[in-house]
Amino acid sequence: MKNDRLTILPPGRPLSGRVSPPGSKSITNRALLLAGLARGTSRLTGALKSDDTRYMADALRAMGVAVDEPDATTFVVTGTGKLNPPAAPLFLGNAGTATRFLTAALALGHGRYVVDGDEHMRKRPIRPLVEALQSLGVSIEAPTGCPPVTIDATGAFARNRVVIDAGLSSQYVSALQMAAACGSAPFEIELAGADIGARGYIDLTLAAMRAFGAKVSQPTPASWRIEPTGYVATDFHIEPDASAATYLWGAEVITGGSIDIGTPSAAFTQPDAKAHEVISAFPRMPAVIDGSQMQDAIPTIAVLAAFNETPVRFVGIANLRVKECDRIRALSTGLNNIRAGLAVEEGDDLVVHSDPTLAGQSLPAEIDTFADHRIAMSFALAGLKIRDITILDPGCVAKTYPGYWDALAALGVKFSQE
Repeated sequence: MKNDRLTILPPGRPLSGRVSPPGSKSITNRALLLAGLARGTSRLTGALKSDDTRYMADALRAMGVAVDEPDATTFVVTGTGKLNPPAAPLFLGNAGTATRFLTAALALGHGRYVVDGDEHMRKRPIRPLVEALQSLGVSIEAPTGCPPVTIDATGAFARNRVVIDAGLSSQYVSALQMAAACGSAPFEIELAGADIGARGYIDLTLAAMRAFGAKVSQPTPASWRIEPTGYVATDFHIEPDASAATYLWGAEVITGGSIDIGTPSAAFTQPDAKAHEVISAFPRMPAVIDGSQMQDAIPTIAVLAAFNETPVRFVGIANLRVKECDRIRALSTGLNNIRAGLAVEEGDDLVVHSDPTLAGQSLPAEIDTFADHRIAMSFALAGLKIRDITILDPGCVAKTYPGYWDALAALGVKFSQE
C-alpha cells in the first residue's frame, strides 16, 4: 500500500467480533536486544513482526547474532555475548527504540559502529544519549544531534555513573540501563531533573532485563543501580501491543460495538493500557487529559475527542513533537482538514473542539499521515463515522501493525483503494 490512498467506508453499524492485536513493539525490541547480548539461545514468542522489529533483527544479524524466525510470532536468537562491528552502517529506518537501544549497547562493543536511519529518523533527537555516553568516556559523535551516530568503542565505560536528561524520551534511560548490565562494574544512572518521558516504559525495560538475568535496584525514585551480570539466554513471551489495542478499543466505542481483543485491559503491563479507562468514558471523556504517561495512545484519543460530547484539552504531550513526526501538528492538521477549527494548538497543548454531529456527515478530507503509522491508524477511526475520509500512505502502518487494515476488514469495514 505504499504511496497510495485508502478511503474508509463507514460501516453504519456497531463493529463486533474478535481481533487479536500483534505483539508489543516496545517489548519485542527490548527482548531482541537482550537476547542478542546474551550467551546462548533464547526463544521469543508472541513477538511482533513489523518494520521496526525487523530493523532490530537485521541489525543483530549484521553483527553476528543468529536470528531465526520459525513462525509468524517467534524469534529464536542465538548470541555469543558480543556484537561484532558490522561491515556497513546499521540502517534502522525510523525505529526509535532500535536506534537508541543499540546506540548505548554498541558503546560497550569493540570497534567502529555507525547507527543510521531514514530521513525521518535523521530528524529525531539523540543528543542527550550521545552526551551521556561522551561523559562516560565513549568516543561517539552525532554532529546534527540526530542520527547518524558514529561510535568507536573500546569495550568499557571510563566511569560507572551517569546523569541523563530524559525529558525528551525515556528511551535514553532504557538504553543505558540495558547496556549497563554488560559492563565490568556496578553502574548508577541518575535523572537530571524530575522530567522523564513515559516512566512506565522504564518498568518494561527493567522487567525484560530481569527476565534475562539482570539485577537492578532503585536507591531513589530518580536513580537506578545495575549490577554487571551480563545476560542469560531465556525463553520469553511477549504480551500483545497495548498501543495497537487502543485502535480496537476506539473502534468499539465509536461504533457502539463489542470487540474482543483476547486480553483484558488490566492484564497489560505497557503504559498505553492506561488509555482504556479514558476511551471507555467516550463520549463523555474528561475535559483535560494528561498524555504524559500514555503518549502513543494520544492520537487515538484525540481523534475520538472530535466526537466527544464536550471539548478536550490534551496536556503533557510536548514529547509528541519529536516522535515519528510532530504528532501534535499532524493531529491538528488532520482534524482541521476534516472541519476547519476542529482542533487548535496552544503551545504544546492540543485542544479538540468536539462535535458529536460530525458522525454521519460527508466531509471529504485527505489525511496526511506524514509517514506515521499512529496518525494513519487513529484517523481510520474518524472514517468509521464520517464519509469520504481518505488516508494517504496507508502502508505506513507496517511500522508496528502490518495487519491493521486486515483487522478492520475482519470486523466488516470496507475500503475504496486507489
